[in-house]
Amino acid sequence: MLELIGLTAGLLLGFLIPIHFPASMTLYVGVGLLAALDSALGGFRSRLKGEFHLPVFLSGTFGNAAIAIFLTWLGNRMGIPMYLAAVLVFGERMFQNFGEIRRELLTSKPKKDKINQDIEHSGELDTK
Repeated sequence: MLELIGLTAGLLLGFLIPIHFPASMTLYVGVGLLAALDSALGGFRSRLKGEFHLPVFLSGTFGNAAIAIFLTWLGNRMGIPMYLAAVLVFGERMFQNFGEIRRELLTSKPKKDKINQDIEHSGELDTK
C-alpha cells in the first residue's frame, strides 16, 4: 500500500509541478529515469518475494543511475551513442522484473493453496 501512495504522490507532483530541462540534458534525464524505473520494478519484485532491503535498493538506484549517466556523458564526448547500452540493459531488466512480478502475483495464492493441500494430505497419510 505504501508503494501505491508513493507512486500516486510522485505522479501528482510531476503533473502539478512541471520541470523543464534544456534540450541538451534530455538524454541524461531519460536514461536516469529509465534507471530509476528499473530499480523501482526490482524493488517491487523483491518486496513481493520478501527479500527487500532498503540499503541494497538505494545503492542500486543511485549506482545504476550514476553508471547510466556516466555512459551517456562519455558517449557524448566520444561521439558514440553509448547510452544505448544502458537502455538495452535496463529495458531487458524491466521486462524480466515485470515478468517475475506478474508470475508472483498470479501464482502465489495457488502455490500456497497447493502447499497447504499437500501438507494436509501428507498428514492424513501419516495418521493411517
